[in-house]
Amino acid sequence: MDFDQLVTFMEVAKLGSFSRAGQKVFRSQSAVSAQIRQLEQEYGDRLLDRSGKDVTLTPAGRVLFAYAERLLQMRDESLLAVADQGNSPRGTLSIGANEATCLYVLPDVFAIYCSLYPGVQISIYRNFSYKIVEKLENGTIDVGIVTLPIKSSSLKTHPIFRDQLMLMVSPQNPLAKYEVVTVSDIAKQPVLLPKTGYSRRLMDKLFRAYAAELQIRMELPSVGMIKSFVAAGLGVSLISASFARDQVLAGRVKLIPIKGQELWRELGIAYRRDRTHTRATTTFISTVRQSSAISK
Repeated sequence: MDFDQLVTFMEVAKLGSFSRAGQKVFRSQSAVSAQIRQLEQEYGDRLLDRSGKDVTLTPAGRVLFAYAERLLQMRDESLLAVADQGNSPRGTLSIGANEATCLYVLPDVFAIYCSLYPGVQISIYRNFSYKIVEKLENGTIDVGIVTLPIKSSSLKTHPIFRDQLMLMVSPQNPLAKYEVVTVSDIAKQPVLLPKTGYSRRLMDKLFRAYAAELQIRMELPSVGMIKSFVAAGLGVSLISASFARDQVLAGRVKLIPIKGQELWRELGIAYRRDRTHTRATTTFISTVRQSSAISK
C-alpha cells in the first residue's frame, strides 16, 4: 500500500466512479482499477461494490476510508513539520480576509512577505469577518485579518490597521463642494448601500433616525461596484478611505468627512492562542505586525 493508492481509493469512493476519479488524479481508468485491485489484494477483502455505473463502499471499504483520511492527514502534517525544520519557512499558509482587505490593504504586506519567504505558498480564504473567525476557531485556516473587535476566547488578536470611513461622492455631486457634511445632508442624497458587512451595519445605525426620508437607490455586493457607481453619479456611499485612494487620485470620486462623527474601521490579525504554529505562520504574523508599526 502507498499513499497514491489511498488517494485514488478515496476519490473513487467520493465520486462514485472510476473514470471521474481517474480524471481527478490524472490516471487512466485502467490504472485506477489496477490500484484498487492492489489494495483489495493487500487487505484481503472487497473494498468497492461495482453495480452498473455506480460504485459504492463495502463495509470493509468504509472502515478503510476512515483510516485513509487519518493517514493522509498525518502525512500532510508530517510534511509540514519536516519542512518547518529548514532554514527558511516552507509549505502552505492559509489566510482569511474579506475582498476589500485583500485588494486594498494586504498586497504590500504580501509583497514583503513573499520576497522574504519565497518558499511559502499563500492560500486565501475570502469571506466576512464572522466567517473567518469560525474558520480560525475550527482550525481550517492559520491566520485571519478581521474587523475588530471580535468575540472569541480561543483567538488572540493584534490591531494592525485603522481607517476612517468617509462620505464618497462623484465630483459632480452638489456635496462635492463642501469640506465637511452632516448626516442630514447625506440622507437627502440617493444612497448606495453594501449588502452586508461592517460598513452596512455602521450605515444602518448612522441613518436610523432618517429612515423615513432616506433614499436607498441600490444595495451592492462589492466595494468595487459601489466605487464605480458612485463615480458614475448614481448615488453616494460611505467607504474606508484607503479603499478609494486610487479613485480619489484619479479624480473620479471625492471623500468628505462627516461632521460630528468619528467613524473608524480597525483591522486586526487573529490566530488561535492555544495552537503551535508553523514557522510560515509565525513569520507572517511578525511581518504584518512590523509592517503595521512602520506605517503608523
